[in-house]
Amino acid sequence: MQKRNHLLIFILTVGVFGILNTEMGVIGILPSIAEHYHVSISKAGWLVSFFAIAVAVSGPTMPLLFSGINRKKVMLLVLGIFVVGNVVSIFASNFAIVLIARVIPAFFHPVYCSLAFTVAADSVNEEEAPKAVSKILIGVSAGMVIGVPIASFIASAASLQMAMVFFAVVNVIVFLATCIFIPSMPVEKRLSYGAQLSVLRKTMTWISIAAVILLNSAVFGVYSYLAEYLKIVTNMSSNSISFVLFMYGGANIIGNMVAGKLLTHRAVRIILSFPFALGLVYILLFFFGKFSLPVAIITLIWGILAGIGGNINQYLMMSAAPEAPDFANGLFLTSANLGTTFGTAVGGVFISGMGTPYVVIVGLLSLILSTVALLVRRYMFTLVQRAS
Repeated sequence: MQKRNHLLIFILTVGVFGILNTEMGVIGILPSIAEHYHVSISKAGWLVSFFAIAVAVSGPTMPLLFSGINRKKVMLLVLGIFVVGNVVSIFASNFAIVLIARVIPAFFHPVYCSLAFTVAADSVNEEEAPKAVSKILIGVSAGMVIGVPIASFIASAASLQMAMVFFAVVNVIVFLATCIFIPSMPVEKRLSYGAQLSVLRKTMTWISIAAVILLNSAVFGVYSYLAEYLKIVTNMSSNSISFVLFMYGGANIIGNMVAGKLLTHRAVRIILSFPFALGLVYILLFFFGKFSLPVAIITLIWGILAGIGGNINQYLMMSAAPEAPDFANGLFLTSANLGTTFGTAVGGVFISGMGTPYVVIVGLLSLILSTVALLVRRYMFTLVQRAS
């Protein structure tokens, strides 16, 4: 039984990696996509922002819609849709087709991710649930960052189409593994829609949503254009860009791994200091962006902070609505992707209007606003504690 649970969690982790890899992996090949389809880099960024919009729209609703259906069947449905979307992207003849092939699967993204968290927690005893969920979060983190340098390397070493084949292969492998190794999982317990939606009556929930949107905007408003920044500002070669992106991904996973301990023992201090630490990184990036070695060091620190930031975002939502964890996960996905959408869109505007070096401004502005939201949230939390 224990071995089966480990295999189940491993498949779910790789599955989440495949889903997030499809979403974020294109960041590493945005310059190649812009060149191949003869569109601007800001328009190529639509592949990130439109995907994120679809996830944001479906995050609170799609997991609820599929909550009563056999979980294995739902997973296979979602994975199958992603495989089809990936295959269409490989052979797409124009940018519009690629965009459509990415947006349709994006609506099913929150379904698989929410199920992965729930199934992982249910597969072990209550004491082991946080550890199981943390493994899924590593898959989320890896999918958001590791696929970026891999796709970038494949595109530079082979072709853009082969980079898209990489996205498809991962999802095909998980689809087959789910068919073979994951047992049928009919739903036994189901929270009512009303019970889950009631958390939206809490002001704390909405302040947390705002904070997550702004924090994710601060990270991805700049990171979405990192490959472009390294190419234009730092003047790095394609191989060097792939290496730096891979380094960022590895650092992100390290941040994800240490974040659990930090949030367990010093949550308030870590959360409130995060915007200042990331802001300092962006200021250093602006002034030293032309120099390869400083940029590499800055990117390493940036990656660790971004990994911690992802965990902070989930912590904010789960602590705001602990009575409805599944719905809170949906809200977390929605808020995070709204932040990605907003940050990527505004980052593109700054690049088009002021030039690539000034993309850091969207990060700094988002951090200033997120600090305000976090301070308000902390103040409200203190009032609730005093009242109780």
